[in-house]
Amino acid sequence: MLLNISYNRKSITEDINEKIGKPFSLIERVKMNGIGSGKLKIQSASIQIHNLLILDNNMNVCGIELRPKGILVSFRSILETYALVIPYHKLKLYKGQAQIYSIFMDNYFIKVEVKEKRTHTFMKKILQYQQESKGTDQSYY
Repeated sequence: MLLNISYNRKSITEDINEKIGKPFSLIERVKMNGIGSGKLKIQSASIQIHNLLILDNNMNVCGIELRPKGILVSFRSILETYALVIPYHKLKLYKGQAQIYSIFMDNYFIKVEVKEKRTHTFMKKILQYQQESKGTDQSYY
């Protein structure tokens, strides 16, 4: 689900929290050694996201935030902030060429370039939380 999150609307926040859970508390974030990826350079994206990214001439970057039941991939276009809300059960994460990760959900995808070791570790953390959520989610059985 691709959403414009530029404005603090209660309905959008509730929708995101319902799909992927509320943000982790400060104590949980410290215990997890962080829940964010930092800036990731976007190499390519699905047509819906690409059409938003080409509206300005800025460098196309995104960030990934871990949530209890999924991830939030956010990026900016012009003066707006957009988020791709991906529950773990719909997430497909692949490591392609040397430093390119592909993030898929339904008909959306984003390919990002990862150069730092800590970001590779963060991607492994996403996969770990996805595996843990499959073990606790009763809808898989």
